[in-house]
Amino acid sequence: MRKPSPGMRPRRDSCGCSARSRAIGRRSRTLAEARRPLHVVHFVYRFSIGGLENVIVQLINRLPAEHYRHTLVSLTTIDDFRQRVARPDVEFIALDKPEGHAIPLYRRIYGLLRRLRPDVLHTCNLAALEVTPLAWLARVPRRVHAEHGWDAHDPHGRNVRYRRLRRVYRPFVSHYVTVSRDLDDYLEQAVGVPADRRSLIANGVDTDLFVPAQEPRAAVPGCPFTPGRHWLLGTVGRLQTVKNQPALARAFVELLRMHPQAAERARLVFVGDGPLAAEIDDILVRAGVRDLAWLAGARSDVPEVLRMLDCFVLPSLTEGTSCTLQEAMACGLPIVATAVGGTPEVVADGMTGTLVPAQDDAAMARALAAYLGDVALAQRHGRAARVEAQQHHALSAMVRRYDAVFSGRPA
Repeated sequence: MRKPSPGMRPRRDSCGCSARSRAIGRRSRTLAEARRPLHVVHFVYRFSIGGLENVIVQLINRLPAEHYRHTLVSLTTIDDFRQRVARPDVEFIALDKPEGHAIPLYRRIYGLLRRLRPDVLHTCNLAALEVTPLAWLARVPRRVHAEHGWDAHDPHGRNVRYRRLRRVYRPFVSHYVTVSRDLDDYLEQAVGVPADRRSLIANGVDTDLFVPAQEPRAAVPGCPFTPGRHWLLGTVGRLQTVKNQPALARAFVELLRMHPQAAERARLVFVGDGPLAAEIDDILVRAGVRDLAWLAGARSDVPEVLRMLDCFVLPSLTEGTSCTLQEAMACGLPIVATAVGGTPEVVADGMTGTLVPAQDDAAMARALAAYLGDVALAQRHGRAARVEAQQHHALSAMVRRYDAVFSGRPA
């Protein structure tokens, strides 16, 4: 190769730039891109009160602001739950999808992704998974899909059509996140996702916000019962099929049938709204115990609600990792829960709570009676639940692992 003579000028392109200048420019752009915050687009079916939505709020609020910026897109609607997002720079986009398939929205979604130019697309559950091929076409570099629990129409992951759909979309997903061992096993065995493309990241709880009550406990506004005088058992969550709150209503009726004297103290609290409210109400009315229950609807003061309870119940047909279960444990409550999904990974039967079979109303009633009749047992399990939440379900660990997944590092 001929060396340039001292008087020879560096070769320049049509713009008058030398090769060295171009190399420096490329390095400068690379460094600038490395320093700029990663743009994450969170894509969900609906943004309303719920466990996966709560995880997204926690990620937006707690991932370092200097390293991340966020956009939230809902296929359908976004409600007042958005107010829990503390960052003022988050863009919220509701696509208002009508009933039926999202195919008519594909062109709009593709254009939206081209406009937003995210570094990471974060989709949640099956309803949002169909967006991943559009993100691949739109050249979104990293596409992370999280499975938070089973669909209401497929509570145990046995639906053949849903398995096939997940296999079809698998090539377009860069990395998967699951919140429980059974979901992680499902992706491996039923969908064929290799170990290096999936991470099990259990949901986390803010143990500084969710803390045990100080005595004397106070009732939240609107509650017709008195903590301390009444023994309050309750649940928190959207009133929908997979959460199976009517089972708790039936177990409460069974508790009062087995122990009629319990009607003097036992009171039932439901927090959340949804399509099962009428069924719950009907069960209680027909049993003549409607005045012993409070259907509070959706509330924003969940920590205060939990702190007035004596026992938390999770009657689900299936679960990933329940956020409200972890919150109740952090508040020092003994737990009665169905042994489904990821719940046995969170609740140690006989230590932090009592696990019962799903749809076994009598077993749930017996578990409730045990805590009602033995204050020392309830307190011991509640203290152990608080320790478990602090040691194994800290929010900081969850956020740290999502940080690694979004940035492409090992989680």
